[in-house]
Amino acid sequence: MARTALEPVAFDRLTDAHLDAWHKLRDVNPMLDSPYFHPGFAAAVHASGRPVQVYVGRGETGEIESLFPVQRDGALLRPVGWPGADFQGPILAPGAAYPVAGLLTGGVTALEFDHLLPMAEDFAPWTETTRPSPFVDTTGGLDGYLARASKSGKDNMGQARRRAAKAEREIGPVRFAADVVDDEALAQVVQLKRAQYAATGARDYFAEPDRVRLLTDLLHTRGTDFAGILSTLHAGPHLLAAHFGIRSGGVLHWWFPVYDPEHAGLAPGWMLLRELVLAAPQLGFTRIDLGRGDDEYKRRAKTGETLVGQGIVTRSNARRAVRRARESLVAAAKASPLGPHLRRVVRRLRAAKR
Repeated sequence: MARTALEPVAFDRLTDAHLDAWHKLRDVNPMLDSPYFHPGFAAAVHASGRPVQVYVGRGETGEIESLFPVQRDGALLRPVGWPGADFQGPILAPGAAYPVAGLLTGGVTALEFDHLLPMAEDFAPWTETTRPSPFVDTTGGLDGYLARASKSGKDNMGQARRRAAKAEREIGPVRFAADVVDDEALAQVVQLKRAQYAATGARDYFAEPDRVRLLTDLLHTRGTDFAGILSTLHAGPHLLAAHFGIRSGGVLHWWFPVYDPEHAGLAPGWMLLRELVLAAPQLGFTRIDLGRGDDEYKRRAKTGETLVGQGIVTRSNARRAVRRARESLVAAAKASPLGPHLRRVVRRLRAAKR
């Protein structure tokens, strides 16, 4: 792609030509199959009250060759959906170059990212660390998964089946709903997630009301091309576990999983994941992206992983030095023998970047 200037366009000023180019670029680049790269996600974020602007890049003939949806906070850019976007990056053709420095215009001094897919080599000099983002290949449903899963993944799926039978005996009939539009159930997901944040010391994503509006809007967005997906697992009258995510085509992104702590002994999260893998062929999913994280269940459940980058595009050496120092502290805390007791410190250090 020619290194032409990037033009920032407010999301609600995009034309049909912009959106057509967006869809065409996604269609030819398999790395962009995540629902985070669908224009429906950017539209929902914009409608929730977080203004989205899209940096449009054109070639020498004027053809649109890239689009990068971002949110602007003063002089700082962040990818659309921050801090809840588990995959980030520009929409562009496979192997295409990207004029990264072109983002630092019009008073913008930095672009910060923490889940950047390695789509353009131009971001490599600005990427400080990479971390794995695991996924579950659900091709062929549960049988297909079990043929690919690790021993730990197989064992946990077997335990989930036995625990579901136990819940049936001790609590009541087990009911799984793969895709429900239920505002009350979504409110329970948010309530349980906020309680989890409080218990673990993590930053409360839902402390800002627009984040709840975002999930509500996504819940009522229907279709296989892009939609919100709410799945629930009950035993008798009790909600054991639930998950709210987003889908695009054959990809479901595992976004906000929750479970009732009163039934933690049943490992209901595994029960719910097993049901989703089992239902994947009927739902049209061939992959569940679990998102970056050190959670043990992700390591056990995964059939593969993708690396995502963390870093900052800036001309300020001082700003990069501060980030490197913070990342070093995080790494040291995680490597320490006291690591399990320092999780709150790590989360606070990371939250300070947001």
